[in-house]
Amino acid sequence: MRLRIPRWAAVTAALAVLAGAGTWTAAALDDPPPVQREDRALDLDGVRIDTSYFTAEGTGRRPAVLLAHGFGGSKDDVRPQAERLARDGYAVLTWSARGFGASGGQIGLNDPAHEVKDVRKLIDWLAARPEVLLDKAGDPRVGVTGASYGGAISLLAAGNDPRVDAIAPQITYWNLADALLPDGVYKKLWAGILFSMGTDARTEGDACGRFAPELCALRERVATAARPAPADRALLEARSPSAVGDRVKVPTLIVQGQNDSLFTLGQADAMARALTANGAPVAVDWTVGGHDGGDRETGRVEARIGTWFDRWLKKDASADTGPAFRVSRTGGVDSTDGRATLRAATADRYPGLTDGARDLALTGRPQRFTNPPGAAPPAVSAVPGLGGGLAGLSSSLGVGLALDFPGQHARFDTEPLPAPLRITGTPTVRVRVASTAPDGSAVLFAKVYDVGPDGRQVLPAQLVAPVRVEDAGKGRPVTLTLPAIDHEVEAGHRLRLVLSATDLGYASPTATAGYTVTAEGPLAVPTAPAVTTRAAGLPRWVWLLPLLALAAAAALLLTARRRTATPPPDPALTAVPLQITGLSKKYRGGERYSVRDLSFRVEQGQVLGLLGPNGAGKTTTLRMLMGLITPDEGEIRVFGQAIRPGAPVLSRVGSFVEGAGFLPHLTGRENLELYWKATGRPAGDAHLDEALRIANLGGALQRAVRTYSQGMRQRLALAQAMLGLPDLLILDEPTNGLDPPQIREMREVMIRYAAGGRTVIVSSHLLAEVEQSCTHLVVMDRGRLVQAGPVEEITGSGDTLLVTLAAPVPDALVEKVAALPGVDSAVRADDALLVRLATADTAADTAAGTTALIGELVRLDVPLTGVGPHRRLEDAFLTLIGGSA
Repeated sequence: MRLRIPRWAAVTAALAVLAGAGTWTAAALDDPPPVQREDRALDLDGVRIDTSYFTAEGTGRRPAVLLAHGFGGSKDDVRPQAERLARDGYAVLTWSARGFGASGGQIGLNDPAHEVKDVRKLIDWLAARPEVLLDKAGDPRVGVTGASYGGAISLLAAGNDPRVDAIAPQITYWNLADALLPDGVYKKLWAGILFSMGTDARTEGDACGRFAPELCALRERVATAARPAPADRALLEARSPSAVGDRVKVPTLIVQGQNDSLFTLGQADAMARALTANGAPVAVDWTVGGHDGGDRETGRVEARIGTWFDRWLKKDASADTGPAFRVSRTGGVDSTDGRATLRAATADRYPGLTDGARDLALTGRPQRFTNPPGAAPPAVSAVPGLGGGLAGLSSSLGVGLALDFPGQHARFDTEPLPAPLRITGTPTVRVRVASTAPDGSAVLFAKVYDVGPDGRQVLPAQLVAPVRVEDAGKGRPVTLTLPAIDHEVEAGHRLRLVLSATDLGYASPTATAGYTVTAEGPLAVPTAPAVTTRAAGLPRWVWLLPLLALAAAAALLLTARRRTATPPPDPALTAVPLQITGLSKKYRGGERYSVRDLSFRVEQGQVLGLLGPNGAGKTTTLRMLMGLITPDEGEIRVFGQAIRPGAPVLSRVGSFVEGAGFLPHLTGRENLELYWKATGRPAGDAHLDEALRIANLGGALQRAVRTYSQGMRQRLALAQAMLGLPDLLILDEPTNGLDPPQIREMREVMIRYAAGGRTVIVSSHLLAEVEQSCTHLVVMDRGRLVQAGPVEEITGSGDTLLVTLAAPVPDALVEKVAALPGVDSAVRADDALLVRLATADTAADTAAGTTALIGELVRLDVPLTGVGPHRRLEDAFLTLIGGSA
């Protein structure tokens, strides 16, 4: 039985499919708008602060974002995120904090009188920028984000400056005294690492490094006494967000790492409770990684921060800011790449660290152990910079690192669990501690292990909680709050409470003392029952392929008539590999053309280099050439055939544009064979052996692609592009990831390939390689053709002169040279100037222009030592585009 469907109904159905599929397809093909960066040093109260300001093209005012870096870093660390935010419609200001990068001043650990005051002045600077949206005069719409040190400054900025409208602190602290001196115990390893970051070549031999003197004195006192004085805690607390916590009332996205022995989940919990009490909108996100390592989930986190700012800075009510609480959980290992798989668990409210507590009885008699002389050897739990990576393995594979020495700890076990148990929060337990120390005090380190039936134990997140117990000479009851974790305990496993006298990461009393510990209550473990783990979805391709198939069918149906209108072949161009005429393309919603009125021609046997700075339109041109996107105006012909999506002549074109996708579990050879089968062409036409010789992967061809390095993947992609020995080969950045010998080999391959009568078009930023491998050039800038022709004509063009100098000249003098009659442009090139003459059609014109230029340079007192033609492609390129690269 045949079902007849009216054509209008089929078209309607197809449009419905394309409405869903076409949007992301178009977006995926858009060139990102170029980002402008303005570097400047600002004088803030006599201290030089190094800044960068990022904006993308657009009209009207936009919200601003202050983006801070972590401790020991600089503004350069956050440049990628700054550029992404700028492309998303924000004015972004980054800076190197005092004592870091190229900024002056001393490190004050976010001192309100210095670092926080600097942020207020940066907001003043943003308020004066014409691109920044203002809520009122002097009050810019501004958000602040950053990680660690930069996360704390976002909270401090919101508490000290009412102009801040939204913040997104990441893996940071709420109370620095509690973070570095938890329960009065000195976190010596982390403190030592942080202070070592404040010493570099500029401060070699200075024990204080770049730190403010009061901080050096604090460290000296605490490190010597191994315990803080009240004044020490007060100094750190005064520079903590908790000091202004009652004034932070703006929407806050709190991102904290589970694998973090420096700033634990307890810091984020205190932050969330305080800000929620203030009435601020708050969301909490626990990532897998942290200061100890692991997966920071950078892409997902930055995307969520962008959405958070869209909602609260752009006032976009449709922006989905995500759940009130989210925690990433590991769920095994991906067999294709060996990485731990992550799944999200969410709740519509933040549960805190004690929600749904469940009591588990502990067994074990009172136990006596000793603090050894000198507190050595110490137990091992958290190892700064290492524990997080092990913690990720412990969650997914049951692998970890922890060590407790006999006679230096007590332990108490639960019974094996009859069913799986998810712990989310801080376990607590009541114990009695007695000490033989002269002052009756004890310093203990508490942790909870997950112990399997075989006795193997794993310390979740490699975390330990220090506790100082005073007046315990006759025994004293203490309620221990253990580290906050999110950990699944399997059925048949039991939990083990361990209290140790020492720990590698902390300072312990050096005098020998005996401790006796008794478990007086059950181990209470929080379960957060409202937090539910999202079910593992089907692989994306399972549902994506049917949609793509429907979209393709709809596209064929809708374009069937238009295909008949394809221009006929041009017999005069059947031997011409490529001719582009009047090509223009503007992306939907864009303010400018990505490609504008572009025309050039490529002949057989040429190796053509397509050059231009970022945003010049090179990739857009290649996409139109491959039929991936359609031009707004103009025409592309390959061997006389007009290019349309799916044009048959594209079978004569091989391409490598923006990388290639491979199936990671298949070998290199299997990937190439599968790709060629997908073309439907005979196996004998693939010339597979020749392509493999080009790839030169040797035995690696028999290995799974997931084991390949970036350079190996690049060579495999080039071999794929050369399958079938196409008449026109298009390569976009073909040498990325290749070492110098491989680059030289690739250069020779392209030259030999073209020498056989074929044509190669290569887009690259390596100008030296282009100069050695290409016969012809097309130079683009801002979507337009700047110059086209043989390499020797462009590099040896008489209109470009090299003016060597006896001494550097100021910018004002360079501008005067550029404004001289007969001069088209003048730019710096090392210790010289590159001057391009405006009119140099003949050798006589060049000679006359050179003579006139020398006279003008002498008149301007330019300290020239010589003037001559310039022949380097790099400098010719810079001259052609006016130094905008």
